[in-house]
Amino acid sequence: MTAEEQKRMEALEAEIAKLRGENSELKGENSELQDKLLMAQRTLARYAQMLFGQKTERVRLPEKPEELTGSLFEQEMDPEEQARLDKEAAKAVAEQDKLVHVEAHDRKVRKPIDTSRLEVKEEHLYPELGNKEDYTEMAPEVTDSLVLVPKQMYIRRIIRHKFVLKSKLQVENPDRKAFEIAVLPPAPLHKCMADATLLADIIISKYHYHLPFHRVIESYKELGVSISPSTINDWFKAVVGKLKPIYDLLRAHVLACDYVQVDESTLPVIDNEAHRAVKGYVWSVVDVMEEDRFFFYEHGSRSTRVAMGLLKDFRGAIQSDGYCVYEHFEGMEGKLLLGCWAHARRKFFEARKENEKLANEALFYIGKLYEVEREADALDEADKKPDYERRKAMRQEWAYPEIKKFETWMEVNLLKCPPKSLMEEAIAYTYKIIKKLSLYVTDGRYKIDDNMVENSIRPLAIGRKNYLFCGDDDAAQRAAVVYSLLATCKARGVDERTWLEDVLRRIPEYELGKKDFADLLPGNWMAVTK
Repeated sequence: MTAEEQKRMEALEAEIAKLRGENSELKGENSELQDKLLMAQRTLARYAQMLFGQKTERVRLPEKPEELTGSLFEQEMDPEEQARLDKEAAKAVAEQDKLVHVEAHDRKVRKPIDTSRLEVKEEHLYPELGNKEDYTEMAPEVTDSLVLVPKQMYIRRIIRHKFVLKSKLQVENPDRKAFEIAVLPPAPLHKCMADATLLADIIISKYHYHLPFHRVIESYKELGVSISPSTINDWFKAVVGKLKPIYDLLRAHVLACDYVQVDESTLPVIDNEAHRAVKGYVWSVVDVMEEDRFFFYEHGSRSTRVAMGLLKDFRGAIQSDGYCVYEHFEGMEGKLLLGCWAHARRKFFEARKENEKLANEALFYIGKLYEVEREADALDEADKKPDYERRKAMRQEWAYPEIKKFETWMEVNLLKCPPKSLMEEAIAYTYKIIKKLSLYVTDGRYKIDDNMVENSIRPLAIGRKNYLFCGDDDAAQRAAVVYSLLATCKARGVDERTWLEDVLRRIPEYELGKKDFADLLPGNWMAVTK
């Protein structure tokens, strides 16, 4: 080989090495782009599901049982389990076919309008008769209609008449009191023109009907009075200050129980230094057995420090989602962590678009657990009281074996899922907390999920969509106080407006120390008022 050829060969080898390096770099970039594309597709699928997809997480089985199990279980599940799944799938398909092939419309009767608390004003209409004596009156025809009378606001003017003792009597008895005047009824706020009914309406309008204060002010203008925003805010701050002792007692009462559910929800708060709204978090804690609940806000933090401070003295079961801060309670004396099957089910439901077959199999197992709960609920409803020992026995006999089979299913399928896929995320999440998810079978009082606390934060979610944000941390804390008391009223079956009006009237005498604020807790209030 000549020197020229040798030189050309070396140049070609260098070019090949360069191309190989570039190819390796392109493969790395391609891999990164594939990961980004997968993440983008997952995000797009989630938003598409939220906007256009099915909202319920209850899943109908496919038409053909083999589509549920396929060939996957043929070598990895015993024949008895395979036969059981086939039988259950066929039964579900038969029930679905029965519902689909309905020939006539089976419309349910609409729920009647409850008018039992309304006053009835009668209007009698008589036909024009030439000679009434020629007729005999029959049973009348009665037609009811609902009439709305707009709210009205008026001035309650209290005129206290004063009397002075006559001079002659004053001379005869100098120690006798010279002036007498009627005692002014106590007001919720000192030297405040607003009656308890108006103060209660301001709070109910914002935190029950979720109206921003500027809309409340506009509604009052229609009633003939203009109240400035600063006045409304000052009244609101003062009222919450009056309600704070009741909130503190409620919080202590909830944390004194032995079983709570905990969750967090966002609440935008204005950061005055940054001049924008930042994401804050409000904690919600529910006493599951009594259904009392409170919200807690500490500078919008969702940190471990806040969770530890909030629940450090609590002794009992804590049920929550898989948020990592709760893992610090694992193994702590006096605390038992329970998982939430609804969160696990939601992850498999979201993975259906990506891997419908595996998602349906997982949802089938979880559905069997909820079937046990529905059967226990039906028995409790028939007996008109809960039987926790019976529920515990049903769970251990029927639900726990399904959990064990589901655990095996996850072990078999976890490695078959593509890395970073929704299905791999769902299985990994559930498998990691399977022990906490299983602990609900050990006590009939424990719930299968934390939907109770999830439902308690719904008013907060609706409110932030309407009034958008809280002005500062203090405003967020006041919101937590009001939401706590109104949510507890609702859970206890107490009318929020009636309770609030009565409490605001009673608070002055309780502030004097003559009575215990615990009487005003929604759970005790009914007994006190009776």
